[in-house]
Amino acid sequence: MNRNYAIDHLRCGIVLLVVLYHICYMFNSVGVISTIGVQGIPQMDVVEYVLYPWFMAILFLLAGISARYSLSHRTKKQFWAERCQHILVPAVGGFFLTDWITSLILRQYVDVFGGAQIPGAVKYLIYCLMGIGPMWFLHVILIASLVLTLVLALDKGGRLYALGEKAANPIVLLLGFLPYWGTAQVLNISLMPMYRFGLYIFLFLLGYFVFSHESVLDVLEKWHLPLLAAAVVSGVAFVWCYWGKNFSDLPCMKQPLTNAYAWLAILALLGCARAWWSKDSAFTRYLRPRSFTFFALHYPLLSVFSWLYATVLALPMGLVYVLLIVTMTIVLPLSYELFSRIPGLRYWLLGIRGQKAETTGRAKL
Repeated sequence: MNRNYAIDHLRCGIVLLVVLYHICYMFNSVGVISTIGVQGIPQMDVVEYVLYPWFMAILFLLAGISARYSLSHRTKKQFWAERCQHILVPAVGGFFLTDWITSLILRQYVDVFGGAQIPGAVKYLIYCLMGIGPMWFLHVILIASLVLTLVLALDKGGRLYALGEKAANPIVLLLGFLPYWGTAQVLNISLMPMYRFGLYIFLFLLGYFVFSHESVLDVLEKWHLPLLAAAVVSGVAFVWCYWGKNFSDLPCMKQPLTNAYAWLAILALLGCARAWWSKDSAFTRYLRPRSFTFFALHYPLLSVFSWLYATVLALPMGLVYVLLIVTMTIVLPLSYELFSRIPGLRYWLLGIRGQKAETTGRAKL
């Protein structure tokens, strides 16, 4: 099974949208807790409403497709060796090396300890726990990979994968909304709403067993324009219905309209990527090996520059948004070039063992 450029390119594009989302999220006006205690331009919240229902969900589905591609060329032992190096190691390294930065910025706005006297080592660990940011994605990917390993052990004949190809039908794919909506109701952690284990593990498995089939992607490519139109209409309806409300609340994320929009957006993006973004280019070859670095490091860097521009320099909010986009465009590639050349940081932050290598162009997410 050969890797699909459209899948890799879509993943990289979503990572860039994650960065854009967090730029707007930092200054949201609807009560979603963020690192920066400064309210931005309310109209910019539309970016968060448009992206939040589906942008992490599709990353889990893409991760499942990539897991299928990986296991088609590797043994399970090799697969798990890669999981540990490229996911577990950065998750642990990021926890101790960068997560505290976000919490330190948050403390500029909130007295997180309430004046209590806490030993420095304990305070540091609390900072690390509070500043996990988007790296929670790696935690769920590891758990989903464990579930996948168990499922494969039970399904030795590969019946589930063969069954998945029968979904190569537009009606069947649209009906996928029903299990998507159903799994969105279960295994959610209310205090940490980003940990939606039911939905995200389901999407990971769906990517592995269903959407890794070329025939399924062919159907989505054929119907990409109607799917895109349906996604746009449902997205407008979602923003209209929930504007001004906390879009990240679990009750909102469990609603039929939210999940219908998310599912249609996922199908449309897979089809459009297949139709429009299947060819390799100098830009995509540059972006693929760097996308994980952008994902892993953007949030602490963004927290620092958001605090600098919005609070220390107190710049007009319109200018803050522009400067953050420009800054991330410059700083994230430079961060890759820097950290990928420092042996210890290269391994613990980026999961790169040995010499920095870009020749494979493989995304790690």
